[in-house]
Amino acid sequence: MDRQVIPMHNLELVPITPKTQIESNSIQLVKTEYSQNPFIEANTKNVSLSHLQKDCIIPVFSKDNERTISHQEFVEVAYNCVSKVFSHHSIDAPEIRISHQIKGRTPSAIHKSAKDLLDHEKTQYYERMAFIIRVPSITETINGNKLSLMVGGVRAYNRENLYSKKSVEKFQVFIGFQNMVCCNLCINTDGMQSEIRVGSVNELAVKVQDLITNYDAEKHLKEMLALTEYSITESQFAQLIGRAKLFNYLPKNEKLQIPQLLLNDGQISSIAKDYYQDERFCKNEDGNINLWNVYNLFTSANKSSYIDTFSERNVNAYEFSKGLAQTLNGNSNYRWFLS
Repeated sequence: MDRQVIPMHNLELVPITPKTQIESNSIQLVKTEYSQNPFIEANTKNVSLSHLQKDCIIPVFSKDNERTISHQEFVEVAYNCVSKVFSHHSIDAPEIRISHQIKGRTPSAIHKSAKDLLDHEKTQYYERMAFIIRVPSITETINGNKLSLMVGGVRAYNRENLYSKKSVEKFQVFIGFQNMVCCNLCINTDGMQSEIRVGSVNELAVKVQDLITNYDAEKHLKEMLALTEYSITESQFAQLIGRAKLFNYLPKNEKLQIPQLLLNDGQISSIAKDYYQDERFCKNEDGNINLWNVYNLFTSANKSSYIDTFSERNVNAYEFSKGLAQTLNGNSNYRWFLS
């Protein structure tokens, strides 16, 4: 690794007052352009924060018409937390990906056919949204790959009961690193809250800041660096792929005895292909491949996941890769995948 990363657990907690909009004049906002792939692909598309703020309606709980916490508020809360905690660092503008557009129309256009609707008569919001915010001045290098610190989140309205009265709302928040060679995200268990339940923007801000300040970046980096010290042979990799494909078809009682692998069959096939074809993380000439590269083949395949399953599968890929390393030390119940 190139240089010391700021340990998140040593950072001082700063009280957060959520704002209604990002105040870019109070921090150094960097609009960095990346030519690589986005951090998630699947059926998503990139949108700006201003698009969410100006062009999208806010869903409500139908029984009492109370509004939800909107996507843009979630992004703004996270951005303000990042800007407070890392006040002496440059911060990239959020990269936002959305999917599952929900369309509507204004009452004045109730009798119009869809093809005749004017822009101001259309309404929309997105059922699912994911974002990341990079701190590009905090970086490390592992196996020749530059990693940049990032904070992100996922919101999926399909996990809320919008047909009921207002209740606590669910969010996913994570902090980790992004591999800038391929834009894959590197998230561990300690860096993710898979279901934050909050009733207000203020509560959400507190939860986001707690996650950021309790994250141990140094430990995470050391664990990722350790993956470069282990390699598997072509035969072991073939065994891994075969077992991974069998995993989802195991009888339930047998499956419960083995650690979870959340990637689907198509993603496992993609990993097998990239073992030979990926220019950055493929096998060596002798067929061996280190576990850092295996891990990145897994996170690359995960980019085809839908937004609402993306984060959990990313964390699972990390735990799975660590489990393989423990197996090579003869000390893991992940041995089923290599036996």
